[in-house]
Amino acid sequence: MHAVHHRLSPLLLAASAVTRAAAAAAAFDPLQYVDQLIGTRNGGNVFAGATLPYGLAKAVADTNSGSNQGGFTLDGSPILGFSALHDSGTGGAPSLGDFPLFPYAACPGDDLDQCAYPKKTRVAHGAFDPNTVVASPGFFSVTLNTGIKAEMTTAQRTALFRFTFPTTADGTRPLLLQDLSDLQDSRQDNGTVSVDPETGRIKGQALFVSSFSQGQYVSYFCTDFSGSKIFDNGIFVDSRASADVKKLTVSRSINGYPLPGGAFVRFESPADPVIARVGLSFISADQACSNAEAEIPDFDFDGTHSAATDAWREKLSPIVVSTGGGVDPDQIKNFYSGIYRTMVNPQNYTGENPHWNTGEPYFDSFYCLWDSFRSQIPFLTVLDPSSVEQMIRGMIDIYRHEGWLPDCHMSLSKGYTQGGSNADVILADGFLKGLTGGIDWDTGYEAVIKDAEVEPYDWCCHGRGGLDSWKALGYIPVQDFDYKGFGTLTRSLSRTLEYSYNDFTIAQMAKAMNKPADAEKYLESSDNWRNLYKKNQTSKLFSGADTGFVGFFQPKYLNGTWGSQNPLKCSNIDNAGSVCSLQNTGAETFESSIWEYGYFVPHDQGSLVTLYGGPSNFVKRLDYLHDQNITYIGNEPAFLTVFQYHYAGRPALSAKRSHFYIPRFFDTTPEGLPGNDDSGAMGSFVAFSMMGLFPNPGQDVYLITPPFFESVNITSPVTGKTATVRAINFDPTYAAIYIQSATLNGKPYTKNWIDHSFFTEGKELVLTLGTKESSWGTAVKDLPPSVGEYTGFNSTKRSLPESLRYPREFSKSGLGFRQG
Repeated sequence: MHAVHHRLSPLLLAASAVTRAAAAAAAFDPLQYVDQLIGTRNGGNVFAGATLPYGLAKAVADTNSGSNQGGFTLDGSPILGFSALHDSGTGGAPSLGDFPLFPYAACPGDDLDQCAYPKKTRVAHGAFDPNTVVASPGFFSVTLNTGIKAEMTTAQRTALFRFTFPTTADGTRPLLLQDLSDLQDSRQDNGTVSVDPETGRIKGQALFVSSFSQGQYVSYFCTDFSGSKIFDNGIFVDSRASADVKKLTVSRSINGYPLPGGAFVRFESPADPVIARVGLSFISADQACSNAEAEIPDFDFDGTHSAATDAWREKLSPIVVSTGGGVDPDQIKNFYSGIYRTMVNPQNYTGENPHWNTGEPYFDSFYCLWDSFRSQIPFLTVLDPSSVEQMIRGMIDIYRHEGWLPDCHMSLSKGYTQGGSNADVILADGFLKGLTGGIDWDTGYEAVIKDAEVEPYDWCCHGRGGLDSWKALGYIPVQDFDYKGFGTLTRSLSRTLEYSYNDFTIAQMAKAMNKPADAEKYLESSDNWRNLYKKNQTSKLFSGADTGFVGFFQPKYLNGTWGSQNPLKCSNIDNAGSVCSLQNTGAETFESSIWEYGYFVPHDQGSLVTLYGGPSNFVKRLDYLHDQNITYIGNEPAFLTVFQYHYAGRPALSAKRSHFYIPRFFDTTPEGLPGNDDSGAMGSFVAFSMMGLFPNPGQDVYLITPPFFESVNITSPVTGKTATVRAINFDPTYAAIYIQSATLNGKPYTKNWIDHSFFTEGKELVLTLGTKESSWGTAVKDLPPSVGEYTGFNSTKRSLPESLRYPREFSKSGLGFRQG
């Protein structure tokens, strides 16, 4: 008996440890570390209000700021209204913000016409004290200087607004109006609204212009009220209102600004709060009513708020970081706030797509995949793979109905393509990491092949342009002759580099799906990036001083002669007013410089290191890119460059660079983002960086750096197993950020990267840290995979042939995928 007890003790101890770990995780509430107000100043453009993960309903106060793309800002701008449709972190013109409510404690003199109805006039009543703002997952509240407190929470397609009115004056009749506008004042002709004289139910619809696209969309609402008894109701047009009229159809007008119009409800007394339940739909007003009645049948504000909080807690709880070791709580707040923002957009519009209903999931507000393929979607693949499976199914369904995979897709419209066909990368990334969840991978593969082979007539908004030249010349020419499809004939250099990587990700899928001919074909075309490398190209600063570096990508004409673009054009230090976006006069790189795009060869860093003169020169150039502020960490092409020191055998410098940017450019203040959040892309950069595992998207590769915490535990929602990254000698001052040695599941581990099985199999990575750079992860055999050889590392190179891991058991010689 004693012997048996002795044998079981370790098992009992292990079980006890697991139980204690589970209890600790259960006791840890990540929501206490979420700050939705990060990015509400200085152009972060975040959505700071109440929503569910990927929720369609997004309720918040809208200010009249020039940076109100997410609705609310803390830049001193007053409030225009309270609306329930938003995007988050976008640039350009604001999107959504449809059908805002606005409250009054009373109309002066009890005269309806003395209330201000148009946004331009009612904004005078929208001032607020920022100290009254409260935001937490699933909740937002603010008190106007008029004394009206506005609180809001949401279900999936329904928002609840609770307005509490001051009761200091007797006989006042509070009024709520709801108008037919949106944030960018884009309403077109014939917005309609009606109000039920008995119940006060307001129903309406309007046609709006989608932001960053050529499209339009119709949205619908259904608003019911609970609380104080209704006194009267009616409609308003411009600055006049009537309780005698209950229906309105209003034109856009002829002066370039939509004519104000909407409905109002007035209440008998301010004694009781008024709850406005706003149902939303893109199908019909009746469906908006049905959504509201099904989701929040009893106007239960506290219950709805509690359910929203629980939904967020469930999504964020799989990641638990240590709060000990002297770590600054602001670092924890930065981390979880970044994670939170990855799940605000895209939005789950399943059941609300008016164009088709196949029973497949439908996600919208991909704004845009050029931003999110790099780290946001890969982060969700770790934390919330079932939602990514639904997103991929939705993308494939878009392909079935629109002919190509999306690149940007918002407000039910095809948005503008910024570079390559980067849905290809997202599909490949999900495929390599084992996503299933009902995904039709055969149709997914068909879709990425069509991206590579068939040029759309209008490639502004999906697919690729210039495919004849791509296939014949191996690059996209500047001033291309393209008569088969049409788009802005710019970005020839960045498109060439992105198309090359898109083809590489297709090659991975092809090999894994036993399509060797396709794998060979697209691996070969993934090498097209070389065709725009000009080995004698120099680069001078705008002062005329030579940067000292030679060899840069350059545009090339149809006849094979070189074009010219200053490698620093469109960089962070370009103050010449260069046009760098989608304008017809734009550059040959999109929103980035040749200096920065010069590192966008994610699949063949070995060859790039060689082209740049070996690892030492590669590092010097990468240092120059960052130290001279050429790169801009507020835009996504910068993300991977922070960690590309790994490929030169200097992972310690990736750790150093990561700490250079966080928290210097990413902190927990309202101005704590370096640029707009791009639908959570910036949040995912913060989250991955602070975890200490950063992805090379479209590959089964995570680059290892020390976490910003003593430990990080990530429980896989798929397998239920918990992966752990643990730092020995953790230093909260971050002087000791260099890995001296590592173990994986207790065995020495020298590679400076890891694969996705780390998460799904629940492995343990233990990193011993120090204050000096070590030899860990520097040997050629320990570098991440590359198509081409690593050469120039102490006169060594990778021997051939190598077993191939892109994506699983690549064993066919000649494909050229290398790994140590």
